[in-house]
Amino acid sequence: MSATHVGPLTFALVEPVKPIKAALALDRASVIAAISASGIKGRGGAGFPTGVKWNLAAAAKDDHKFVVCNADEGEPGTFKDRVILTEYADLVIDGMTIGGYAIGATTGIIYLRGEYTYLRRQLEAILAKRREDGLLGKDILGKKGFDFDIVIRMGSGAYICGEETALIESLEGYRGEPRNRPPYPVDTGFQGHATVVNNVETLAWIACIVSKGADWFKGVGTAKSTGLKLFSVSGDCTRPGVYEFPMGITVTELLKEVGGENAKAVQIGGASGHCVPASEFGRTIAYEDIPTGGSIIVFGPGRDMLHVAKCFTEFFVEESCGQCTPCRSGNLTLLEGIESLQRGQCSMKYLQELCSLGETMQLASKCGLGQSSAVAFLSIVKHFPDELMGRGETKLAGRA
Repeated sequence: MSATHVGPLTFALVEPVKPIKAALALDRASVIAAISASGIKGRGGAGFPTGVKWNLAAAAKDDHKFVVCNADEGEPGTFKDRVILTEYADLVIDGMTIGGYAIGATTGIIYLRGEYTYLRRQLEAILAKRREDGLLGKDILGKKGFDFDIVIRMGSGAYICGEETALIESLEGYRGEPRNRPPYPVDTGFQGHATVVNNVETLAWIACIVSKGADWFKGVGTAKSTGLKLFSVSGDCTRPGVYEFPMGITVTELLKEVGGENAKAVQIGGASGHCVPASEFGRTIAYEDIPTGGSIIVFGPGRDMLHVAKCFTEFFVEESCGQCTPCRSGNLTLLEGIESLQRGQCSMKYLQELCSLGETMQLASKCGLGQSSAVAFLSIVKHFPDELMGRGETKLAGRA
């Protein structure tokens, strides 16, 4: 499907460059204070408070800091960052520039997903025009001492590089593998320097917040999940696309908007997210309930949920970096168990062991991939047991 949005997004109502001018009229601390006051959390899925991240980086004693835009949009079912980069790249660059000013960075890096190579020429042209207009480079907009420029670096197609420390390893020319933390990127990041890594959407909202005010942003959403959010909606619905909704929207409300009222399940958060059954469609999409980076996959009545679990698990077997045993071996064992279920050769005892393995992976894996790769499988086992245990020998074994 094409990544088209339905109706105007807020980004279309914010004039580029004005956010930078508004930021430069404040001191650095006041810019960070406004971001903190808005309550915005990372729109890539992790949900870490952006103001806290920026404040830590600003406090770091370092003469060469970095702002990195994570444009490695690799989560299955997610395509909203592609729309933002295609139609509202100026706002993303505004956000990066504001971040550079706020934390005292000199260099920005757009880490662009390898599959988005076709966007590079357009982005390079925007950066070149900004240099001509005094919006990048030395003494931006006449602000003495504010020197900041942005370069583009291409990713290599690894899902794990969506994790910020693996992304930094890739930027440095190494294999994309997560680092042990601490230290954290805000004080020891790219090439050992203080580094802020923010998602494409987060940076675009930063520009909006600086332009329209923190009160405007936190005036929608919930107390713990402020503001608006973009969602990539796909699957068994009549109106797929990119949507903008306030945080805290219920699954039922979202399905009504996208034409998916007859869904039996919704995968929220991509392959690593939660599979929500129809009985729980009254739950809210928010950091305090069901968090998401933006992927919404709708499953209609005819979908085989065990097949869904297999597809997601195959993806994680392929994308695991192999660095830690719980993820490397755990996902392969889960896949073998799912295939046994499909053949009707998995006993109830073995299924319970698989669930225990998934829970162990959540606790023992080194990074977010291994910690979340079993979530979909565990959700499907919990909410759709009849689809798993109603197959041949498995059904008999389950009765034993």
